[in-house]
Amino acid sequence: MFLDLLRRRNPALLQAAARFHQNGQIPANTYVIDLDAVTRNAAAISAEASRLSLTPFAMTKQIGRNPDASRAIAAGGIDKAVGVDLECAIAAATGGLRTGHLGHLVQIPKHRAAEAAALEPLYWTVFSEVKAAEAGAAALAQGRVQDVLLRIQAPGDRFYRGHEGGFDATDVVAAADRIDAIGGVRFAGITTFPATLFDAATGAARSTPNLATLTTALRALERAGRQDVQVNAPGTTSASILATLAEAGATQVEPGHGLTGTTPIHAVQDLVEEPAIAYVSEVSHLWNGDAYVFGGGLYVDPVLGGSTTTALFVAPDTDAVTAPELRLDMPAADAIDYYATVPLGDHRAQPGDTVLFGFRPQVFVTRALTAGIAGLSTGTPTVAGIWSSDGSAPLTISDTLAAPRRTA
Repeated sequence: MFLDLLRRRNPALLQAAARFHQNGQIPANTYVIDLDAVTRNAAAISAEASRLSLTPFAMTKQIGRNPDASRAIAAGGIDKAVGVDLECAIAAATGGLRTGHLGHLVQIPKHRAAEAAALEPLYWTVFSEVKAAEAGAAALAQGRVQDVLLRIQAPGDRFYRGHEGGFDATDVVAAADRIDAIGGVRFAGITTFPATLFDAATGAARSTPNLATLTTALRALERAGRQDVQVNAPGTTSASILATLAEAGATQVEPGHGLTGTTPIHAVQDLVEEPAIAYVSEVSHLWNGDAYVFGGGLYVDPVLGGSTTTALFVAPDTDAVTAPELRLDMPAADAIDYYATVPLGDHRAQPGDTVLFGFRPQVFVTRALTAGIAGLSTGTPTVAGIWSSDGSAPLTISDTLAAPRRTA
């Protein structure tokens, strides 16, 4: 469904991706990112957030923490990131985005608290007083006091399996007082995930019970005399839902897929954010009437996992947008995605032909590369750089040949 969206709203990205693959500038197994569109998307989200007095933190795991994309996000007005884990925060900081929030969803390991504190995050989420004490000790060692958010939960809240944990929301006032008694930390606010989710029946985002839990906890804190409480409310974030979050008391939002126009809502509605990412592969070989397409970054989002995956098969020197669209048999969830297979039927394909996908990515859990493309809005596209899925420079054969050889 995102492939159709790309063909309709950003055909220039598909054309450039095919051209750069065919001339050897972009290899197979690469996500290409329209940097100009990312900047426009970030600007749209930033402007709406500013109107509503919300602070946006960019989630960059979906795009592999690509540093060129981080600079594009900053150019759009969002200069701080949320780290889904410590590695994510470090990668985003390396790419030029200050750490706005870390510790949520993934807590900071005990012996890495000093590394986290060195990032000087604006906010650090803790699920327990034990983790608050670790954060406080690390902050004190750096001569500072760390603002912390409490992950809260109440009966009926919705969490993905493996995401559970946090403070009892009904005890939030006392919990805030206990946190303030721990050296090196200061209670700053509350958070949960997901605050909103896509509703397939309506094709829109809907608030989860978690968002109501945040609002109830906020009111209790305010009645207890707490002022300027931060309320962090991530989940399915685009400009279109920010007013709902602000009305519920949110002060912080965390756009991720919104920055590339790939939230589930974008699949069924034309929102202000433009589709800005595609996946490039190529035909490896043919066997028994099937084309085998290189994988490495093939990802089936569980939110839209029931949908059929298709791709454009682009022969050399042909139009990418009007290329044949074929259905793929994606690798099983319990298999490594070495290849996707494509029943060719009457279609002719050759090894090396470009294959273009459009789907919701989570690049950080793959072994894919990312490549930002600049200049699409001016008609002069260039490849800004190629990066590994963790935002670092990919290893090359030159690195291997230059490395010292071991001797017996």
